[in-house]
Amino acid sequence: MLAGALFGTAGTAVTFAPNEASTSSLGFARLFVGALFLIALLPRLNGNRRALFGLVRHPLVWVMAICSAAYQPLFFGATQRNGVAISTLLTVGCIPIFTGIVGRIFRREIIKKQWIAATTLAIVGLAIRSWSQIELKNVTGVLMAVTAGISVSFYLNAAKSELQKSNFKMELPAVAYLLGSLFLIPLIISEPLSWVLRPSGFVVALYLGIVTMALANALQISGLGKLPAGPTATLMLADPFTATILGVVLLHEEFNGIALLGVILVAIALVWQSLSESRTKQVLPL
Repeated sequence: MLAGALFGTAGTAVTFAPNEASTSSLGFARLFVGALFLIALLPRLNGNRRALFGLVRHPLVWVMAICSAAYQPLFFGATQRNGVAISTLLTVGCIPIFTGIVGRIFRREIIKKQWIAATTLAIVGLAIRSWSQIELKNVTGVLMAVTAGISVSFYLNAAKSELQKSNFKMELPAVAYLLGSLFLIPLIISEPLSWVLRPSGFVVALYLGIVTMALANALQISGLGKLPAGPTATLMLADPFTATILGVVLLHEEFNGIALLGVILVAIALVWQSLSESRTKQVLPL
């Protein structure tokens, strides 16, 4: 849940970036800085930098890298076409659904009734919260938002499978994000990057990379080691919950009674899912 909360601060942080910062360059900075920070801290996180070279040969690590790279332009592109509200609803809402489906098909994970109920409640709450802001303008944007959510579902299942096969934890997101940032280089070659040298741009790049990628994914990987991929994705719905609170407090966004009802439903679903998993005695081995 804390990982989801940190993910939820990304949208607010981007609003403080210089105007010339493109979505692709922001995505690249987020991945690259996050990867470097994780690599730098690996010894303190009981990690091994030498293991990074060996992980490059693992196919699932490349799945994680491709998915992490694909998410950035897909989601940001969707927000440009249809706005943040509906893009977030589609992307974040479909993540737990597709994560559970992919986990069931490829990893034979058991789909529990409590997870279905909690996930449904959270998605309904998210839809109610965003209802007044939803405005569909572009079908391509819808496809991009859904594809972004699907990319996260494959990332989570690939990470879960890799965790069960090896003793590596923090090395996985470190190498995946480093490889993922390389995939984005062709998209930013012709774009201005001078915004990073400005104080506001430098701070935003550091925050996106360190907090919303490195720290958030370190927490996510730690939780994923002991939870199925589907419930982990549902708990990540703390992302829009946090984004809503920050939007009201820092960006002075409008917040009516209907939106409050949606946020309350999401909060109930998160607590429900958390209590459900905490009662589960079975712990998946790493």
